[in-house]
Amino acid sequence: MSETVNLSSTLLTGELFWLAVTTTMTALLWLPYITNWIMEKGLIASLWNPTEYDHNQAKAAWARRMLKAHENAAENLAVFAPLVLILHTLGISTPATVTACIVYFAARLIHVVVFTLAVPALRVISFLTGFGAQMVLAWTILGAL
Repeated sequence: MSETVNLSSTLLTGELFWLAVTTTMTALLWLPYITNWIMEKGLIASLWNPTEYDHNQAKAAWARRMLKAHENAAENLAVFAPLVLILHTLGISTPATVTACIVYFAARLIHVVVFTLAVPALRVISFLTGFGAQMVLAWTILGAL
């Protein structure tokens, strides 16, 4: 027996789609800084030397910043994801909530790039934009209760 999933159905709302895209992006953020770690330490040392495991000690400053950006993305995903899932559970999907999810994804993507490139003002602006998108979702949920 085979089940098919219709991605255009109402089961996959815009909010859930952007949650999936944001989660996937966050899941992939380790690749560049771990690749850098392997380049710096060598493949064998990267895999087998537990005393060299601290990725905060990377020589490349961009890799250390990207690690921090990844940590921040994961911390904020822990806020964003439940908000989207609560909206879905309540059956709420509006143009404002879909837009907030799109804005959140874009803000988090920009945040990773500008954090990695050490652009301080844009880093703060992108972080606050993502926070604002989270608050739109929270306000919508609280307003529906």
